[in-house]
Amino acid sequence: MAQDKNSSKLNEVQEVLLNDKDFLRRAVESFCQKLLEEEITQFLQADKYQKTEKRCGYRNGYKPRKLKTRVGTLELLAPQDREGRFQTQLFARYQRSEKALLASLMQMYIEGVSTRKVKEITEKLCGTSFSRSHISELTKKLDEEISYWRNRPLEKKYPYLIVDALYEKIRTHHRVVSKGILIIIGIGEDGYREILSVDIADTETRESWGKVFRGLKRRGLRGVKLVVSDDHEGLRQAIERYFQGATWQRCQFHFQRNLLDYVRKNDREKISCEVKSIFTGPDRYFALMRAKEIMQKYENIYPKFVQKLEEGLEDALACFSFPAVHRKKIRTTNSLERFNEEIRRRTRVIRIFPDEEACLRLICALCIEQNEEWLTGRRYMKMEPLYEGENEILKVEPGKGVVAV
Repeated sequence: MAQDKNSSKLNEVQEVLLNDKDFLRRAVESFCQKLLEEEITQFLQADKYQKTEKRCGYRNGYKPRKLKTRVGTLELLAPQDREGRFQTQLFARYQRSEKALLASLMQMYIEGVSTRKVKEITEKLCGTSFSRSHISELTKKLDEEISYWRNRPLEKKYPYLIVDALYEKIRTHHRVVSKGILIIIGIGEDGYREILSVDIADTETRESWGKVFRGLKRRGLRGVKLVVSDDHEGLRQAIERYFQGATWQRCQFHFQRNLLDYVRKNDREKISCEVKSIFTGPDRYFALMRAKEIMQKYENIYPKFVQKLEEGLEDALACFSFPAVHRKKIRTTNSLERFNEEIRRRTRVIRIFPDEEACLRLICALCIEQNEEWLTGRRYMKMEPLYEGENEILKVEPGKGVVAV
């Protein structure tokens, strides 16, 4: 009889594990909520309603918080104390960017350049009782963490680099100017993505990118085989100067978009599909043959388009010299572009940063969070194919692509 009961309970557990999709999320949610309660109990040195001489504060209700995890979004209640001193470590990753955003908003408000929207947000987040000393206190620890992260040593090889910039408006000497935020992603020899560098520059010149690349090399950057970027002249020159021996991959998406500038509007959709077929073929030989067909087809209709396609084709096909399983992820800067959009979603709240430090603080905080997510998540790509044939002599055969001799 006891055996039948145990068997029945086992079946119930299996049923829950197999069919209840929210079971694991609810279990993790329950665990995290208990963890929050334990944290504030330790912080106050007293449990709820407990009378003790060691008590150093009192609870003051809860604040709803969401925490994104691999098992789904957890709906939690973060406990608070009356003095507002308690901060849980559970949300530390998310608090970092929230603090950076809040500091920028507060600074704008203090300096009298805030909009009505900024005023509403600051009052909602922290009330109106803040000062320059409050901002300084808020940012000191954050700036130390960001400085350490930006100067951390790079201890492994990064075969692939993806390089791009976005632009933000920053108040400089009583003027509002647009400045470039130069960001570099590296894909390490272990197959994980990592944000290696974040810098601010007035323009994307050879000198500004050169300064970034020199800094990376001082920190230990090595093993670079391919650099992916758009065709910005200053950036390209800096890549040639500081990554001799590495291959440059011109972003196929930007290349395709630039080519369409030389085509009439009515023909752009059709020609865009034809150009795309060059890059989605099985190998380099197919790509060259397809490009030849397209150039012959349009040489009398769009001679400038054909000229630009011919001039940029080799650099746009650089990824075909690398493993086929990697090409989709190294042929464009799209992975970095997507992250840039996430940055813009947050910086749009600020609109105009009060200074470079505030801009760098928020963007670096977002980058650190994304970096942690990438390094603790799934591996971005398997790197074994890149190194398996490293010592082999390679050649291109029609219909077979790059093969070992």
